[in-house]
Amino acid sequence: MSVTASRTIEAPRLVQPGFSPHPVGYDDGLRLQLEIHADVAAGRSPNTLVLLEHEQVFTAGRRTTDDERPGDGTPVIDVDRGGKITWHGPGQLVGYPIVRLHEPIDVVAYVRALEGILIEVLGGFGVTGGRIEGRSGVWVERPGVAAAKIGAIGIRVNDGVTRHGFALNCTNDLAPFEQIVPCGIRDAGVTSIREVTGRDVEPETVAAVIARAFGATDEVSA
Repeated sequence: MSVTASRTIEAPRLVQPGFSPHPVGYDDGLRLQLEIHADVAAGRSPNTLVLLEHEQVFTAGRRTTDDERPGDGTPVIDVDRGGKITWHGPGQLVGYPIVRLHEPIDVVAYVRALEGILIEVLGGFGVTGGRIEGRSGVWVERPGVAAAKIGAIGIRVNDGVTRHGFALNCTNDLAPFEQIVPCGIRDAGVTSIREVTGRDVEPETVAAVIARAFGATDEVSA
């Protein structure tokens, strides 16, 4: 685990319930999250990192406004995380770190730790990711092109334990983001490892590197 992350996140166990061609339905993933969160909060289970791909879905955080949603009536699942609306689907790696934060709880430091892990991992795949002041997530900045988000972060903390997490665009189609205002940001784009590098790096491949960055090595069944 990176030094920054190790100050905020204890090394978790690893759960990987599904990748393409068998992505996980969002409702099933949320149910798994809630079950694990209850166990971690009660001290029955250790910190846990869930890595998966979802079936195609739009999810909206608590601050999402109506004008940011799809204009064609496409269904959206409202969730209790921070952030606004985003898309999940095959080709995108989603991570749910369900971890107890150190006291005193510093949510901003936790988000920065997640960003740091994603930036570190992306560098290994030839993508220079970074932060933009005042905006969460991981961004790619290129000359003559608007900044584009490659990794989104939206979390919630209950009983000192985190839920939800991050979504990293790997090989996914970016067209669904055109139906919404991703993360409520109108003056920036969305990108992926494929778009930046011209190479297909599948989510399951990236998941193995993410797991190592978190220090998660003991995989358990979902």
